[in-house]
Amino acid sequence: MAFFQKMEGLDDKPQKQELSKEIEKIKCLIIGSGPAGYTAAIYAARANLKPVMYQGLEPGGQLTTTTEVENFPGYPEGVTGPVMMDDLKAQAERFGAESRWGIVSSVDLSKRPFRVIVDEKHQIDAQAIIIATGATAKYLGLESEEKFKGSGVSACATCDGFFYKGKDVAVVGGGDTAAEEATYLAGLCNKVYMIIRKDYMRASKAMIKKVEETPNITVLYEHVTKEIIGDTVVKGAILDNKGKEVKIDIDGFFVAIGHKPQSQLFSKWIETDNEGYIKTIGTSSKTNVEGVFAAGDVMDPTYKQAITAAGSGCKAALDAEKFLS
Repeated sequence: MAFFQKMEGLDDKPQKQELSKEIEKIKCLIIGSGPAGYTAAIYAARANLKPVMYQGLEPGGQLTTTTEVENFPGYPEGVTGPVMMDDLKAQAERFGAESRWGIVSSVDLSKRPFRVIVDEKHQIDAQAIIIATGATAKYLGLESEEKFKGSGVSACATCDGFFYKGKDVAVVGGGDTAAEEATYLAGLCNKVYMIIRKDYMRASKAMIKKVEETPNITVLYEHVTKEIIGDTVVKGAILDNKGKEVKIDIDGFFVAIGHKPQSQLFSKWIETDNEGYIKTIGTSSKTNVEGVFAAGDVMDPTYKQAITAAGSGCKAALDAEKFLS
């Protein structure tokens, strides 16, 4: 990322920001927050690694946009996503982890200590790095979709499906993820619509068969979502079927068109799969760069759950501790 910004009162040429001359030395740097980052900070702090965590654009990660979390151990009555993230952050800080506002704008992982630039000006040399930058769900880009996020629009059936027990919902997408989400929701909901823009499903034959054999799933081929409707919560959706407007009454709208791992910053040095998920070695959190570890959704194309992210954060801290010792 270029280190510049446009300054008020100057010409249109971008002005370079000056890097700070002072270079901060850090033993263990955690990039990103959320369940993976905060858990890594808890374990790293208890191991006296004096971790520093930069929280990024979305402190707490995707869970901060989730209203109710009922499947994370230790919260028998459930908890909101933001509250749970505040709890994890407080626990990490209790043991001495330092959480900071700021965005990592550049990294150099070619040699140790690793050079990291924060907010395009602050220089850090880190002996070990834990990448916990997460992944962002892909959405359709509708204004109405943005309006109802957390109020009927979700990108995680496993997280939010329970709230629609006995109700009618829709799932957008035609791949394996969408098929899995639809069949999962079919076990909870009265009716599930699958909205697929093409005239076929991209999912595997096994998943297509499973969808077809589930009686309360209705597949709407060649349908495109035009708008999600409701008042304070979702009440329905307007679809387009080859020029014909179709309205469906639903209480929940699940988007299952994929996720984008936030690994671009590291891709010059860190190996990723075809979708951008960071590859780790065996069952560890180690990447191909010695001293750099990955945890959470940025390296998990399969589960994408808060509890699995937290577990991988624990592994990353333990691996970092062993490496630094």
